[in-house]
Amino acid sequence: MPGLKICTPATPRDAKGLLKTAVRDDNPVLVLECELFYSHKGEIEEEDVDLLIPLGEAETKRGGSDVTIICYAQTVPMALVAAEQLAGEKINAEVIDLRSIKPLDWPAVFESVTKTHHVVIAEQDRPFCGVGAEIAYRIQREFSTNWTRPSSASRRKTCPCLQRTT
Repeated sequence: MPGLKICTPATPRDAKGLLKTAVRDDNPVLVLECELFYSHKGEIEEEDVDLLIPLGEAETKRGGSDVTIICYAQTVPMALVAAEQLAGEKINAEVIDLRSIKPLDWPAVFESVTKTHHVVIAEQDRPFCGVGAEIAYRIQREFSTNWTRPSSASRRKTCPCLQRTT
C-alpha cells in the first residue's frame, strides 16, 4: 500500500514515542504491538516531555564488533540475551533494533554489517516473504562480493494450517 508506514516498538519508551509520531504523521501508520509486552515496565521521559521517535530510525541497543544481530519487536529482548551469552564466549555482538520496518533504516543496517562482516537476522516472522527475507536479500545484494560466509536468519518454523472439523 503506497504511503503505509509500519513501526514495531520493543520497549515502553519506543511504544510511546513511535505511537505519538504515528498519530502526527500525514500517512497511514500501522503500529505492530506485541501483547506480551503490555506488562513490561521500562523507563520513559516525564509526561511534560514530548517524546517523538522518528519512523525509519533504528537504534543500536548494544554496540559490538564481531557480529550484527538485526531484530525488531519481540525479538529485541531475545537478541539482547543472545548477545550477552555470546559475550561469555568472547564474541562481541551488536544489536540493531529496527523499531520501524517501513521505512526501514538501511543505512544503519549497512553500517553495522560493514563494521562486523557477520549478520544474524532474528525475527518471529514466516520464513517466506517476511521482513527478514528482504533484509537478507538486500544485504546479500549490497555485500555479496565481500562475504566469506553466508548470512543466516533465526525465525519461527512454518506450521501447517489446522483443518476444520465440523
